Amino acid sequence: MAKLSYSYYQNIDVNAVAVDLLGKYLFTSIDGTVTGGIIVETEAYKGAEDKASHAYAGRFTSRTQTMYEDGGLAYVYLCYGIHHLFNVVTGPKGIPHAVLIRGLEPVEGLEHMLSRRGMSILKSNITAGPGALAKAMGIDKNLNSADLQGDLIWVEDRGLGFKNEQIVACPRVGVAYAEDHALLPWRYFVKGNRFVSKPNKYI
Repeated sequence: MAKLSYSYYQNIDVNAVAVDLLGKYLFTSIDGTVTGGIIVETEAYKGAEDKASHAYAGRFTSRTQTMYEDGGLAYVYLCYGIHHLFNVVTGPKGIPHAVLIRGLEPVEGLEHMLSRRGMSILKSNITAGPGALAKAMGIDKNLNSADLQGDLIWVEDRGLGFKNEQIVACPRVGVAYAEDHALLPWRYFVKGNRFVSKPNKYI
């Protein structure tokens, strides 16, 4: 039950990290409230060569700056002016790779997650999809660039893993602008897990 090491995040193979993060535990501690769960859905974004990435063609802005730092930071941005999305920055400094965390199976602080989502009973959509996940976990732009070795947001290895046949690889969601790269099978999720966002017809 240890936080993932600094070296874990330095892996240059962002797709390998996106797959390996399935089964890891994501936690936040916001104003003393700890919430967390099992990562069940991810997407890989391969930096400058990936047309779907914010850093495609070496784009460097105030928003993407965090992606160019050493792996092991949180990259949080606002999507459509509504939803905060949480990404894990991976790879060495200067290589803007990131893994979007899209789905989480709640295991700790459920009552706080329900409150943040304005829900009274547990439904699968509480943390299915990156916007819902971030809201339930209390993740917003205040956590952008946060150290994943710190005490605000972190990822733990608790020994849970999935075999290849338990994992679906399929195209990413909402990246039609990426043309041919929209078809790359860089979205990964656990088969049959109800906290995976739609579409999940690949199950």
